[in-house]
Amino acid sequence: MADARQLALQALLDINQHGAYADIALERVLVGTVLGQSDRGLLTELVYGSVRRQRTLDALLDHLATKPAHQQPPKLRAILHLGLYQLRYLDHVPHSAAVHTSVELAKANRLGKLAGVVNSILRRYLREAEAGDPLPLPSEAIARLGVQHSFPDWIVQLWVEQFDPTTATQLCQWFNQPPSLDLRVNLLKTSRAAVQAALAARDLDAQPLPHLPQALRLRGATGAIQNLPGFADGEWTVQDGGAQLAAHLLDPQPGETVIDACAAPGGKTTHLAELMGDRGTIWAGDRHGKRLAKVGHAATRLGLRSIQYCPGDARQLKQFSEQADRVLVDVPCSGLGTLHRHADLRWRQTPARVAELTQLQQELLATAATWVKPGGVLVYATCTLNAAENEKIVTAFLGDRPDWQLQPPPPDSPGAPFTTSAGWLQIVPSEQQLDGFFMARLQRV
Repeated sequence: MADARQLALQALLDINQHGAYADIALERVLVGTVLGQSDRGLLTELVYGSVRRQRTLDALLDHLATKPAHQQPPKLRAILHLGLYQLRYLDHVPHSAAVHTSVELAKANRLGKLAGVVNSILRRYLREAEAGDPLPLPSEAIARLGVQHSFPDWIVQLWVEQFDPTTATQLCQWFNQPPSLDLRVNLLKTSRAAVQAALAARDLDAQPLPHLPQALRLRGATGAIQNLPGFADGEWTVQDGGAQLAAHLLDPQPGETVIDACAAPGGKTTHLAELMGDRGTIWAGDRHGKRLAKVGHAATRLGLRSIQYCPGDARQLKQFSEQADRVLVDVPCSGLGTLHRHADLRWRQTPARVAELTQLQQELLATAATWVKPGGVLVYATCTLNAAENEKIVTAFLGDRPDWQLQPPPPDSPGAPFTTSAGWLQIVPSEQQLDGFFMARLQRV
């Protein structure tokens, strides 16, 4: 039986020293290993949690150790991160076990006398924690939130300016929690009640999400997704409830021609096909052929046949001019609405990268708009919480094109409860308990 903490250390070193994505690093250490469900859960929590909380953990090390965190040997720093994470954030791990296993981890990885350093730092943390929180916090408000909740200052600043300090704090707290697992039931094959009953028969708690007619939220440990009842038969797929709103907002009808400009990995594409009763034509586009293949795999499992595939950069696809009744433009974005699902994204994303994305988003929207027939509909969507990629893109688009107008969803539609006074959809995760999304329904008049 493999040791979860040793595997977690290997994954963290892969991330910190070789730039591996957190999910990829976790997959690598799991290949060929045998872990029970509880150990697998611990491994996942240790890797993702340590990555999410690395700014806080480094601040603790700066305070507790004789050398700053960035001057620590990489392996020692990772072991201390694992130990401090368990002491600070995992209630189900006894403090004595967290200290002992961290010391043993240092010994097992040939750190020699540094095992004593691990023991000293972790025990100092426990001593100071008895008198209060040992985490040193900056006096400046933005940096204080960033250290306390482990976010880059620029993201905190963005949310404070776009929302307010309270909402920014709530978002930081929400994105540090493990993500939920939502399902979208394929109503062409079964019903939500039937899927819920099949999962309950396996002692799995799945509850319907308000306003979303196909959505179930699974609570608790599930094991491997592909082994759950109904998955192999295409009765459901994994898709966050917030993401399900995009297809509902576009509201495709049977027999229409619909284009999903940035389709991979296929969650929204297959949802469109389901809402159309798999009747009509859906063109799924993506610039990466391998990613587009994932759409095909998903469609095959769900039993959908109305989807056609068009690889290539959407900005170069001239053949779709005025061919579509409806178009979905789910653009590449900074992903700031899904930071809980991508543990390392907060550290990888930068303001410079966001600036590049806004240019791409403008170009994709402008091109996709040429595909829409007169009277047709386009939905612009992102999974980020950044006005520069959301409201400002749509406002600029409408300002240049008098033949387009913003069209709020009908009052009885799934998107209505999430519609702002401006007429677009905005999901703030800490308020709606869904991934963060922005969506605008635009009509060519």
